[in-house]
This record gives sequence, C-alpha cells and structure tokens, in this order.
Amino acid sequence: MRSTPFCRPRCRRLLFAALALASSPVFAQSTDDTLSPALDRFSIWLGAYYADTSTTLGAGLNRYDVSGHLNLQHDLGFPSHQVVPRVRFDFLLGTSQGFSFDYYQIDQSRTKTLGTSIYFDGNTYDAAASATGRVNFDFGSAAYKWWFGHQSDVFGIGVGAAYYRVHAGISGEASLNGQIIGNASTYTTDSAWAPELQLGWRHAFTNNLRMYVNASGVKKNGSHLGGHIWDAAAGVEWFPWQNIGFGAEYDYTRIKIDQQHHYYSDDLALRMNGPTVFVRLRF
Repeated sequence: MRSTPFCRPRCRRLLFAALALASSPVFAQSTDDTLSPALDRFSIWLGAYYADTSTTLGAGLNRYDVSGHLNLQHDLGFPSHQVVPRVRFDFLLGTSQGFSFDYYQIDQSRTKTLGTSIYFDGNTYDAAASATGRVNFDFGSAAYKWWFGHQSDVFGIGVGAAYYRVHAGISGEASLNGQIIGNASTYTTDSAWAPELQLGWRHAFTNNLRMYVNASGVKKNGSHLGGHIWDAAAGVEWFPWQNIGFGAEYDYTRIKIDQQHHYYSDDLALRMNGPTVFVRLRF
C-alpha cells in the first residue's frame, strides 16, 4: 500500500505561509520587551501520559452492504490503560512569538485465543481460533505561535502542520486437532500531513506556579485518506528550582482516520483521556 511522502508541497507552502505571517506588520513584535511570567524563552517537556484508551477498527466493501467493527479493548482484551511517552519543545523569538513542537506514539498489540470442542459421528475434535490485533500510531506537530499579553495572563494562537502515521491490522487463524485449516488478515497503513490550529491560555500565580489550558485541532480532507484529531488539556506547573520543575495536566484526545481503497474502506477510531505528568526544563 503506497504511503504519503514525508512532506508534501502543501506542507511546505503551509510553513512558508506561517513564516510570512510572522514577518507581517499585523503580527509584528510588540515594542514592550518584557517577558510575561507565564511564558519561558526556552522550555522542554518530558512526560508520561496515563491514557484510558478505546480503539475501534472498522472495514467494509464499497459496492456491498458488508462491514464490521472490532473494539480492541472489548473484543480482544487489550488493556484499557496505557502509559504513552510524550515530548514537547517550545522556544520564543523575542517576547511574544515562537515555535512549538509536540510528539507522542501509541503502540498496542495483543493475541486472543478461543478454544472449543466439536463432537461428530462418535468422535471429538478439538477446535481453536486465534486473533491478533495491532495498532501503531505516531503523531507530531510543529506550529508558529503568537502570544498576546505581557502580564500574568497571556492568550495564544498557533498555525502549523501535523504529521500522523497509522498502522492497524487484524490477523487470525483456525485450527482443528492441531492442524491449521484457515487464516485471514487485513491491515491499513498510511501517513499524511494536515494543517493544524492551536489555541492556548496561560496564567502565572507567581514566577514558579502557573496554570494553562490548551486546545488543538487537525483536519485532513482527501479522496484517499481523511480524518480529524482533536485534543484539549488543562494543567499546572510548579518550579521548586529556577530551571527545573514539574507539570501535571489532564488530556482529552479524539482521533478518527478513514481510508478509501478501490474495493473496500477502513477506519480507525481512537479515544484517549487521562492524566499526564511532566518533568519541566526552562531557560
């Protein structure tokens, strides 16, 4: 199955447009050189997302009313909670504009075996079937942000591009008296760039204690690959030392990916929500 190139011309045009906007008079830097206590010139977030997940895979034939869905947690016994590593990186150009980067990965797999016995014509036959599910999802984003305000409260808006790659599949086999009598598999894999919009609010109680609210959305339209990713988070930061601190937030994420093929279509629906803890470095 053909994958989308790592960076399409559309992505390049989007990044160039963001840089052009950053240099326009509308978004010019404020003459006030005071940095808000709610912002850092350079910061790194290293965290672990304890996500309550629900993953549903679907597939259907385009010309016939034949379709099916499988929930990995309910049907295959996937764990509903998973620790997902997450990395963020932010830096300012001046006092109110800068770049923001985010990355996380989800990797789930599990095999479930069902066994039963069949009695026929005086003989007992041992039958078994196994099914294996696998989901691997990578998400990364890069955005240019503008922050408005230089006091304890700042509001931000960011535009950029998000990259996502998804691989999901189901495979299974059936056996009778230890002999494999049939197997089948289906999978989907692809990657794409999509435009992203970010919104944010940050408040500093003191220079060492802050809170924030973030929201972002990614929308991908296309005849072959489409979908959306929505994310919202609210959190607090505490810095017992000048350059090292801790953060905690609650995240709510929804991911929906659809793919159209010549004879069939498939989709992935992923829900995640739960707390994230970070080690924070700022300079």
